[in-house]
Amino acid sequence: MADYAAGGRGVAAGRGWDWIVAGWELFKKQAGMWIALLVVFLVIMIVMAFIPILGTLASTVLTPVFGAGLFVAAKAVDEGRSLEIGFLFAGFRERFGTLALVGVIYLVAALVIALGVGLAAGTSIIAMFGGAQPDLATAGAALTFALAVLIMLALMLPVVMAIWFAPALVLFHGKGAVEAMQESFFGCLKNVVPFLVYGVVALVLGVLASIPLGLGWLVFGPVLAASVYVSYKDIYFAS
Repeated sequence: MADYAAGGRGVAAGRGWDWIVAGWELFKKQAGMWIALLVVFLVIMIVMAFIPILGTLASTVLTPVFGAGLFVAAKAVDEGRSLEIGFLFAGFRERFGTLALVGVIYLVAALVIALGVGLAAGTSIIAMFGGAQPDLATAGAALTFALAVLIMLALMLPVVMAIWFAPALVLFHGKGAVEAMQESFFGCLKNVVPFLVYGVVALVLGVLASIPLGLGWLVFGPVLAASVYVSYKDIYFAS
């Protein structure tokens, strides 16, 4: 890697497509192990989902911890090393407290946003998170709920931007939770157009991956994970 560019740098719009292409190249190098790693991760998430309330909270808090593991996995492949399932748990071995704090901040922000929007729209916070079927008996109720969800997604976008690169910044650069989230947010903000391209392409490919019973995600999931690492390297390291 080249020198670290603190705060990130802006890149060309077309890089959004390049990130996915490069993610595919990293996947192809060790496709079998990538799929095995994803399956292990999915099994863990499914098990936690069966634990009422606490499972959902824990999975949210641990998202940056597992995210750090995915960064480590992609970095290993990028450097020509063998991919190992144990990389998924790298965040549990290093900087766990800081990574988990990122997850806690993310969880609190999501709850505050959902609660605020839910109260304003008269919608249950549980329904906002998809854990219960909302009362959509009338067209007005359905429209209100749809608007509430859209508003919540819009308010959550800056929060997602703040955690997008945070695991890598914590694990690879020793940043604190708040510092990493700030730097991640501004790194994303400097690259709104590339991320728009990235998002559109990812959405289309995600739909295609979902068609064959979702089996396409066994490939597209690792490609996405690798592409996030590629975007981190592109934005935070001068070429």
